Amino acid sequence: MAMDVASLAEAPKLSNKVKAEMSKKKMRPESPVLVRIFKQESELEVWKVDASGKYALFKTYPMCRWSGKLGPKTKSGDRQAPEGFYHVSAGMLNPNSQYYVSFNLGYPNRLESALGYTGEALMVHGACSSSGCYAMTDQGVGEIYAIVQKALEGGQQRFQVQAFPFRMTMENMAKHRGDPNMPFWRTLKEGYDAFAFTRQQPKVSVCGGRYVFNREFVNGEPSDPLAQCPATVEGVQNDVIAKIGAEQKKLDAAFAAATPVSSFAYVDGGMHPSFRSLLKQQGAKGMASRISRTKYPVSRPDAALADPYDK
Repeated sequence: MAMDVASLAEAPKLSNKVKAEMSKKKMRPESPVLVRIFKQESELEVWKVDASGKYALFKTYPMCRWSGKLGPKTKSGDRQAPEGFYHVSAGMLNPNSQYYVSFNLGYPNRLESALGYTGEALMVHGACSSSGCYAMTDQGVGEIYAIVQKALEGGQQRFQVQAFPFRMTMENMAKHRGDPNMPFWRTLKEGYDAFAFTRQQPKVSVCGGRYVFNREFVNGEPSDPLAQCPATVEGVQNDVIAKIGAEQKKLDAAFAAATPVSSFAYVDGGMHPSFRSLLKQQGAKGMASRISRTKYPVSRPDAALADPYDK
């Protein structure tokens, strides 16, 4: 599924409408981009740097389909959509994807590889069909693709994708506090909060078998993701790190005060409520017909398509 550079001309282009929307928000098409994904809410956010020099929300896209359950992907064939921090470069964009256009998240990343997680070619793509990927409508992914491609062409070497199980509010965290993935999710929340406090892309390091955010290390970046984290440079982002620590303490208090919740029943993946409503009103074929009225070629979302990515 490697990208053919010569075929970039065939990829969707940034529309005048999207450029106008960016202009209203004081964003340039070439400015850096960042993507956040939320499974439970079935939403994908595109953020861009605006005139302030910080990231601001450009647009929220409804997700048409994701598979598996809340929690990280750990092995090939588990149908899980990944959770974590990923970085996408131009070579990871595919304008000739079987599911319209796509970009590879880069799973497994350094941490996941060190932990022995398996799988490959986990994508954000179109066609509204998923077996481990994040599936959008073709219209949605076409617009997202054009936005991130323009940012990469404008000089951003790679953009960050933050994939979360849900919006990491105190309420949501407390609701799921009994989940075995909670220690991992607490780490993800540190990165979530780092972005919330600064509106800057968090620096992501890996050591001690976990993500570490906005730290500078005395001897450079840790080389072993599983080894104990080395000494850090004092005085770097201390205020942000302190705020993140305070959020973790608030989380402890929220857990202690929360009413126990029984185990959640397993449900295979999800989709945005707007698509569920459409399915209820028109059925799968009606949904396919509606999506097909976009300006992009669309695969039938109700077809039994074999996902070629989750390997």
